[in-house]
Amino acid sequence: MDLDIALRTEQPQPLTADSTPDAIREYERWERSNRMSLMIIKRDIPEASRGMESEGLTKAKDFLVKIKKHFAKNDKVKTSTLLARLISMKYKDKGNIREYIMEMSHIVSKLKALKIDLCDELLVHLVLLSLPT
Repeated sequence: MDLDIALRTEQPQPLTADSTPDAIREYERWERSNRMSLMIIKRDIPEASRGMESEGLTKAKDFLVKIKKHFAKNDKVKTSTLLARLISMKYKDKGNIREYIMEMSHIVSKLKALKIDLCDELLVHLVLLSLPT
């Protein structure tokens, strides 16, 4: 049984009086796949964790898109957290200073992955500011 037909293919044209038997069969296969997929998805994702209204959605593909948008990670929050962590770091005379600098460098590389490019001079400046005087 092809349960994922509704997820892999677009919905066929609505049936008309002139529809061929093949078109009717294809539409019915797609419709059954869509109903089954939607039922499985709704059963496996409880309404409480979805946190959204899903009654108006009749297509499994649209439902998955809505779930994806709802649970999309917020890069701004991650960027803000990493920047705050980088700026507030202080070396506490414990451990290897090289490891401390590498940890700061690692945070900068995470920021680069989020499209926040900090120059090396700024990293050096932040490292020097975070060292005890």
